[in-house]
Amino acid sequence: MRVALLGCGTVGTEVVRLLREQATDLAARVGAPVELTGIGVRRPNKHRGQVPAELLTTDAAALVDSDVDVVVEVIGGIEPARTLLVTALRAGKSVVTANKALLAEHGAELFAAADASGADLYFEAAVAGAIPLLRPLRESLAGDRITRVMGIVNGTTNYILSAMDSTGAGYAETLEEASRLGYAEADPTADVDGYDAASKAAILASLAFHTRVTAADVHREGIASVTAADIAAAKAIDRTVKLLAICERVTHADGRESVSARVHPAMIPRSHPLAGVGGAFNAVFVEADAAGQLMFYGRGAGGAPTASAVLGDLVAAARNRVVAGRGPRESAYADLPAQPMGQVSTRYHISLDVADRAGVLAQVAAVFAEHDVSIAAVRQEGRVNDASLVIVTHGASDAALRSTVDKIGGLPVVREVVSVMRVEGEQP
Repeated sequence: MRVALLGCGTVGTEVVRLLREQATDLAARVGAPVELTGIGVRRPNKHRGQVPAELLTTDAAALVDSDVDVVVEVIGGIEPARTLLVTALRAGKSVVTANKALLAEHGAELFAAADASGADLYFEAAVAGAIPLLRPLRESLAGDRITRVMGIVNGTTNYILSAMDSTGAGYAETLEEASRLGYAEADPTADVDGYDAASKAAILASLAFHTRVTAADVHREGIASVTAADIAAAKAIDRTVKLLAICERVTHADGRESVSARVHPAMIPRSHPLAGVGGAFNAVFVEADAAGQLMFYGRGAGGAPTASAVLGDLVAAARNRVVAGRGPRESAYADLPAQPMGQVSTRYHISLDVADRAGVLAQVAAVFAEHDVSIAAVRQEGRVNDASLVIVTHGASDAALRSTVDKIGGLPVVREVVSVMRVEGEQP
């Protein structure tokens, strides 16, 4: 089995190492020797001494067009990865990719190219690193009805929020520390603003609900607005804050179904299994009709963990070629519509700075009642001349909650809406 590798960064270097160190075992598992024929890179000098120099080439297109059986892509980004992989698939070459952004935006095009030629498209490494997650959704649970997928799928944000929880520090200083320790990129935007998690949520929702979901269908909020006060407020009610990717199959009153996919910070009870996921680890909860609740946990990023997932896909794709078989195809038969975020129902934790005088709670509660948002709990702490009012709601739509908060912010007795955060992991 002849293999072309596109990209040789942290993950690609580990892929090369594992291919060389485990060559004998891989040949036995595949049923044929696995030969790395070339590595497409932009700057060969950068990689000399790390991988065999004779394999390096700047002509990735020629490498893809050569006599190879499997193309492994760990470049990242949209172009040139999209063009190279579409070309490979149309030529009947199997593709293994770790590119979540490409799959979330152009998955339909990749699957169409694979279907047209009968080629395999594997992408386990695109979500949650080494954790076997996509294959169970795609294959092991193919006979079940998945209703919800909720998890922590970005290690950088989980490290930051875990550190804020344990130290009481603010977001900016914790991000700076994460960058110093190597947990955050020089430009952390994709992670902290939720873009990375949103791409992964799109992939998870697509597989779980047999529907094409793109990154544009995913509601996205990052963690930059999470404050030390938010973390302290969560602790006060025995909760912690996590950036969650949440994908749900929603059944409406008239029997119609839709798909909800969202990424945002949320408070979860400390008793919830996801609350104990610390540092840069990932964990995903899956709920299905017959299987019940399943949890997948492990290292969600890093060179060796991600390379492990890539090699698993490579073995599967190579085996299929040896026996003239084929892996799973895209399953998008359900074709469910995306539910607008305004219709999504969840619970909320709202912190207000208010005037410390009689009748304030009554005025605030009247606004909640006006918008049909039910209050589950209230906590008030008095200070000199003002007070802190904390309200936890029952389940309410995002649109109703936003209208409520907008009107509350205009009340003369409310000095500031300090924070609004969703509460997950409990029954609405």
